[in-house]
Amino acid sequence: MSTPSVDAHVRLDTHPTHPSAVTATLTGPQAHIAHTGLEAADWHVTADNILVLARIDHEEPYWAEKAARQLRADGITVEITPRLQEAIDEEWTWANYPMPWCSRAEIREVSDAAQKIHDDIRHGRLLIHAHAQDTHTTVAVGTYLDTGKSVYLHGENHLRQIANVFDSPAKALTAFEEMHSDTMRPGPAPMTDTEHDTHDARISPGTPATTPELPPAGTDTATADTVAGAHEALFASFIETNSEWENYRTWSDDASVANHETLTLRVQFDHEARGQDTAWTIASYQSPVGERTWHATATASTPIDMIKTLLDGLDTDTAWTERTSAPLTERTLTTVTRPLTEFGWTQTINGHHINWPALNGETGLRLNVAAAVGTTTARTGPAWTLWGDTAEQPAWTIELSRHTPAAVLQDLTYELAITHSAQTARRAPKIPRGHEAIRTATPVTPTPLTSGSPAQSR
Repeated sequence: MSTPSVDAHVRLDTHPTHPSAVTATLTGPQAHIAHTGLEAADWHVTADNILVLARIDHEEPYWAEKAARQLRADGITVEITPRLQEAIDEEWTWANYPMPWCSRAEIREVSDAAQKIHDDIRHGRLLIHAHAQDTHTTVAVGTYLDTGKSVYLHGENHLRQIANVFDSPAKALTAFEEMHSDTMRPGPAPMTDTEHDTHDARISPGTPATTPELPPAGTDTATADTVAGAHEALFASFIETNSEWENYRTWSDDASVANHETLTLRVQFDHEARGQDTAWTIASYQSPVGERTWHATATASTPIDMIKTLLDGLDTDTAWTERTSAPLTERTLTTVTRPLTEFGWTQTINGHHINWPALNGETGLRLNVAAAVGTTTARTGPAWTLWGDTAEQPAWTIELSRHTPAAVLQDLTYELAITHSAQTARRAPKIPRGHEAIRTATPVTPTPLTSGSPAQSR
């Protein structure tokens, strides 16, 4: 017996703002039938007749193609856009996958099992009692509410697995505490960057631009392309001259990712970024599968010397071991800002922000004190921002989190001062790492963080 036709049309496309995620747009009098099938397959509803598939294993094109086959078998018309079809046909693999003996199909099985665990936690079917840090990764203990089975979980994201099973929560918690009493914390672990990204993709399908966005009046597009070319050349040079870094393809041809051989530092470069778009993303991790310790982003219009200084700062142990303290200390503040104050830049206070603008006002450093001392979460904004043009409408920015190493920050402020300060008459020799002071005539000390300062106001 032939399958009856369903008066519904499903258009599958790549997500406009999140790599690898897939959107489904439903039309037709019987669109609700397709809607039910996709939602049962864990597609997330984001708007009327719009659903999103976002997974922690980045296998959305594969599962979207499987969904398309099922819908067609049910008599529903399915359209797959050319760019999604290209993603479906692409063969890619994880860089430095920890189970190299697995075939591509077996890797997908492991990832899908991790996805099911993630979904069970997200939907409340798996209650996490506690988590801990186990040297190189996160571990957790929880109980499935429908079966009462308790499990010991090992790993994060697409590598999370059930490592052990217990008859009761009491036995599971007792064993977990014996193994991880030093680092054990109640409840689930904080969301990883990947989990945050998939969450964001589910709640916002995005709207692709229907026409190219015109540059602001007076923008020299030739200059923008020249700057972009310089950034491309810098990324290529960075990979070529640093043998401990290796470049990997991602699931999107728009970006390249360079991993350090320790797998605890990563540089992502967006080849398509222009102007105010984020072109560079740098992240440091506690371990290859541990939590992120600090991160930085830079726009495509950032001066090439500033980007080079930031990349050079990744070439020493301080990128791993030396982090700024929390809450913010006077010593860290002095270390980071001394290159600016030595060139005569004076600080100003505006609410929770302390600013160090250049004497000509065309560039500067901004500190978000609330973010730096931890009174706001890391995802609400950067602690440090270097900017060009004006602070309110910057032409370029470098944004860094509160745990960014002080030495990396000082290198950037030094480069900012000697390159952009109108008062710089000559280029002073750069002081090697380990020296907190830069020799000048009259050092200027930043205003202390007293009870009346922004750090104490929240």
